Amino acid sequence: MSDTILTLAELKSAAEAVSAARTRLTYLFDDGKFTELDAYVQDGGNLSGVITAFGYAEGNPVYAFSQNIDVKNGALTEAQANKIAKVYDLAAKTGIPVVAVYDSCGADVSDGAKALKAYGELLMWTSNLSGVVPQIAVVAGVCAGCSAMLAQSADFTVMTKDAQLYVAPNSDIKDLAENAAANGTVCAVCEDDKAAVEMAREILLKLPQNNLSPVPMYEFEEPAGVPAGDADSVAKAVCDAGSVLELSAGYGKSAYTALATLGGATVGIAATNKSADKLSADDCSKLARFVRICDSFAVPVITFVDTEGFEANDATEVQGAVKSMSKLAHAYAEATTIKLSVVTGKAYGSAYMALAGKGANSDLSYATPNAVISPLDPVTAVEFLQHDELKGVSDLTAARNALAEEYAKTKASAVNAAVSGLVDGIVEPAEIRSTLINSIEIMAGKRISRLPKKHSNIQL
Repeated sequence: MSDTILTLAELKSAAEAVSAARTRLTYLFDDGKFTELDAYVQDGGNLSGVITAFGYAEGNPVYAFSQNIDVKNGALTEAQANKIAKVYDLAAKTGIPVVAVYDSCGADVSDGAKALKAYGELLMWTSNLSGVVPQIAVVAGVCAGCSAMLAQSADFTVMTKDAQLYVAPNSDIKDLAENAAANGTVCAVCEDDKAAVEMAREILLKLPQNNLSPVPMYEFEEPAGVPAGDADSVAKAVCDAGSVLELSAGYGKSAYTALATLGGATVGIAATNKSADKLSADDCSKLARFVRICDSFAVPVITFVDTEGFEANDATEVQGAVKSMSKLAHAYAEATTIKLSVVTGKAYGSAYMALAGKGANSDLSYATPNAVISPLDPVTAVEFLQHDELKGVSDLTAARNALAEEYAKTKASAVNAAVSGLVDGIVEPAEIRSTLINSIEIMAGKRISRLPKKHSNIQL
């Protein structure tokens, strides 16, 4: 026996040693209990720098791994990679979600070839499992380079405020967590390890076990209030009380995304924020990404629309923001999950078509009585359509605004939209919840056959 092989007593002592990696897993599993996998695998005389395990979250099975910074700074070695790959392999066989907790200073550079091979294999696993089982990543320490790519391959990534997620070391960015939230790299930044893992658990419990499982069902309480105000207020007034979990709040702030339950069943809420700026490239990317995740696991998507449309100016042209707009429309059109929309305010032009249009996107569309659905901003519309009436008036602005208001109440009204077949019905705010519940129930048997192809070419 090699001198590097520890005795059974030494192995047990090392495997059961208190560590941040082990403690983090207790936050994920029911009663803090889990079954460790390959607990005694050694690497250079030490246990490998990762704990792999399975257990239950609210009675639902979950696989997880947690990197151990106490062993060789959590360096990814071949032994560690093999343990993690086994978790992914088991998840693929059983259709069980994976939670990954990252805390490592990088790869073991003593054998660069093995490190490259290890990272490549893990990237392949996360890619192959994408859309098959939910993958949630928690960045609890250093997560750099290829590890950052692995964390970003998850469906949702959560980060602690003091963690480090980066590709380029020694950058001038002072607050890496704040930066990751602002650019959409992570969906939430939490105070500490416990809060971050519990956030990952909460997201996980909102999702089906895999792409063939039904959405979770929970007991629920009726919400209080009538839908009004910004997207968050509308979502909380429509969905089950206390069920709304907003995601990526710091990114694309004219858009809103959340997981919630409606009538006890999980739904995804994709919305535009009332009175916020027009939709930017970030807003489009945020909504598109969220819709695609929901679609992967057949989570119904409910879209609340109140926006004047997409940004259109010199800056957006320079940035090529039209790609993001196309990406958003593509994500909605391609999604085969149940898609319902409610226009709660303004819905102008291409934004209406992308978010609430019946032709390509929404299965059922509704509007509240005060909704304004128009191919153009009403002010722009009257400038085109009633140009002659505006000639020679003493107060052009007042006259134009008066005509625009009349246009919004007539040609762009919810009633006219319903008459024209742009929406399936007009619902009072107090009736939105019951209308959506009934619509999901009637759409439960939705089946769609697409043209045979490998995949669509979304504008990434």
